Amino acid sequence: MRGFIILAQNSEVDYVSCAEVLANSIKKVMPNSSVTLLTNDITSSSYFDNVIELPYNDMGGMANDWQVYDASPYDYTIKIEADMFLPCDIDYWWETLANRDLVVCSTIRNFKQEISTVMHYREFVYMNNLPNVYNAITYFKKSKTAEKFFMIVKDIFCNWESYKDVLKCNNDEVVSTDWAYSIACHIMGVENTTLPNFTQMSMVHMKQYINNTSHIDWTKELVYECNDTLKINTFPQQYPFHYYIKDFAKELKANYG
Repeated sequence: MRGFIILAQNSEVDYVSCAEVLANSIKKVMPNSSVTLLTNDITSSSYFDNVIELPYNDMGGMANDWQVYDASPYDYTIKIEADMFLPCDIDYWWETLANRDLVVCSTIRNFKQEISTVMHYREFVYMNNLPNVYNAITYFKKSKTAEKFFMIVKDIFCNWESYKDVLKCNNDEVVSTDWAYSIACHIMGVENTTLPNFTQMSMVHMKQYINNTSHIDWTKELVYECNDTLKINTFPQQYPFHYYIKDFAKELKANYG
């Protein structure tokens, strides 16, 4: 059995609402897909096939990410971050990914659908010569490899101060999920954790420097159209869309349900 899992924990941001928008978009383009919400705030929702509480103690925010492995009810899982939108069918991914135990996304795109090599936000990765990966889309199969990977991610969050002792970073560097995944990919080997030639497994990332906008909030500068196809400055979006500006979820929900 295969399906999607979304980790969403409400704080000052209503991530569960973002997850509902994402789940609805998945169902619209792939009606037979199963979608699971993993959360610390159990609520009934018609958007999901399963709503599962964190199986272990709540470590707070991003530090809970490793729990997706044990929580997933699927043999084959794609984890997607809550503040994303699926404008297209990615069902064809499964055939390629099924041959691997774990694949972390290593390709991002700008809104023009062009592969981006912008490293503005990746100084930590560059300084430490680590794999440039993005946890926002991660595939895993129930396997020893994937289980070990997520245990390493947990260890990094639990023992970040010790990891910082051997890494090049600022004293006040805070561990992010991307940093934890990058270190774990390095420890396990990129050949076991990434699939760089499968560039179709990618996402549009709407951060400022990736899209060469003047504002952090791209919605104030770029023209978006929420019609049959989501368009940004007339460019149809053909990959998972990481809108980044959380309020955009309201616009998506108003137009796509």
